[in-house]
Amino acid sequence: MCGIYGFIGDGKVEDLINGLKKLEYRGYDSAGIAFSRNDSLVVEKKTGKVDALRTSVDGKLEEKINAGIAHTRWATHGIPNDINAHPQMDCKKQIAVVHNGIIENFTALREKLISEGHEFISQTDTEVIAHLIEKYFKGDLLEAVRRATIDLEGTYAIGVIHADVKDEIIFARKKSPLVITANEHGSYCASDVTPLISVGRDVVFLEDGQIARLKKGTFEIFEISGKPVEKRFYHVDWDEKAAEKGGYKHFMIKEIHEEPRVISDALMGRVKDEKIFLKEMEDWKDYIKRLRKINIIACGTSYHAGLIFKYFFESLRPFDVEVEVSSEYRYRNVLIDDRVLNVAISQSGETADTLESVRLAKSLGGKVLAISNVMGSTLTREADKTLYINAGPEISVASTKAYIGQMTVLYLLALYIDAVMGGEHPERVKALSKLPELVDNFILTEADAIKTVADKYVGYSNFMYIGRNLNYPSVLEGALKLKEISYTNAVGYQAGELKHGPIALLDEKFPVMAVAVDDDLKDKMLSNILETKARNAHVVAVVSASDQKVSNLVNDVIRIPDVENYLYPFFVGISFQLFAYNVANNRNLNIDMPRNLAKSVTVE
Repeated sequence: MCGIYGFIGDGKVEDLINGLKKLEYRGYDSAGIAFSRNDSLVVEKKTGKVDALRTSVDGKLEEKINAGIAHTRWATHGIPNDINAHPQMDCKKQIAVVHNGIIENFTALREKLISEGHEFISQTDTEVIAHLIEKYFKGDLLEAVRRATIDLEGTYAIGVIHADVKDEIIFARKKSPLVITANEHGSYCASDVTPLISVGRDVVFLEDGQIARLKKGTFEIFEISGKPVEKRFYHVDWDEKAAEKGGYKHFMIKEIHEEPRVISDALMGRVKDEKIFLKEMEDWKDYIKRLRKINIIACGTSYHAGLIFKYFFESLRPFDVEVEVSSEYRYRNVLIDDRVLNVAISQSGETADTLESVRLAKSLGGKVLAISNVMGSTLTREADKTLYINAGPEISVASTKAYIGQMTVLYLLALYIDAVMGGEHPERVKALSKLPELVDNFILTEADAIKTVADKYVGYSNFMYIGRNLNYPSVLEGALKLKEISYTNAVGYQAGELKHGPIALLDEKFPVMAVAVDDDLKDKMLSNILETKARNAHVVAVVSASDQKVSNLVNDVIRIPDVENYLYPFFVGISFQLFAYNVANNRNLNIDMPRNLAKSVTVE
């Protein structure tokens, strides 16, 4: 999410633009640059693509410069426009800052800085960083940045340039990546290795809490305390095209590996002391207490995330939760009043059917809460409130990390609503807090095993996915993923429904994917698996790590961690993503752009 590039040394304005072009794959809504000229800074920024920025600085592209920073922005605070684009500056227009991440305490910092006489022009959290550096600057830019970062809560990767400090630029990071390299012509820093490969193959990855001072041809790294850090170099041998995907073959697999970070970002600032804090919802507490019903409105993958919310919320308390397919809901004669909360889920915020359903709900007096990944999208503008999933741009058409982000935010929402209604589930909040680490370890340790299983099923044209309760929505999503990217005829069913018709499809050419984890319905699932085995179907079972009972009866197993029942959908979902990816990859298909599909469905 977002991209940073900067250098000090021999260069041109065009080098900044070219650095941003190599970060375009990350997704963004605006772009900007800042560079030194005489005793001042030149800042150019534009909403839209890097090419629009290039056009705006066309007459300056060949201008020689000795230092500059550049940025592609994905909006989190403030709508996408030229003012909110980066770089952001201080009051005196001597300091320019580019920033990836989210500053959680920016409101308090902003108010304090305003009380001290600072003037703000943007809606961004980034601008507070520029003003903090201005506040602390006494001639030493490194020290000013160091003191400013101590005040920051949240995540950041920042690049800083000062009009009066001509021989250095400063970078710092916390939970957002930065990479540095140098050669005889200059020193360079970027969000990832992509823009750096052409200038240096030996790179240093900044660690959390570190600050770097770049000078021409050399750089130093310091801890936030000011203590120097020994540089540790890594040699990069990717080609530039591969580097755009961080070394991964496809964006889809890259985005699956980003899922631990997505969960962490979705939880950030929303969980504290085993309680959920959703500041966006605070003035709705009285409204929530009066609710009689929750409507989930969504399409496709978002619909499956909504179904998981239904099962999870009903596990917290008996309540009326309905999950509706947007394309059907908008044409129904529905009963909505001010005691019905309509939760509309859309990664892009531009899904046409969901938008029309939202308009129907609002016209009947219902309130709308949006769950979206795109700030400023139509859904977020038309909804009464929005909870952002903060997954960053998702490039692959088949949703993976956005789905996991949606689930995370929906779990937070369920726990929050339940708490407002009088429920207490600290153990579930605590378990959710540990999820990023568990998911990270799961992907690292089990991805190869899932690939080995998937390799066996490349030749099949059909697949049936079955599950129960919380894992039923997961099998719908698993079947959808296999359909989307491998073009396999995959269908998902409640396992108990097999005997009511679908079992007629099964034979040795129609394998079954069964979720049989250690939950309350495991024995029921085992009976359903035996029914499929009796029809000669090959069975792949998703089981808990400690399982022996099911594993001995099926053809292949995918093992996921022994976790609480309500956390299984995260691991099941990721397993199915990896399974589908490897089937499609074996078939040499265009995984990131499947035929006939679009990332944002803006037509009915």
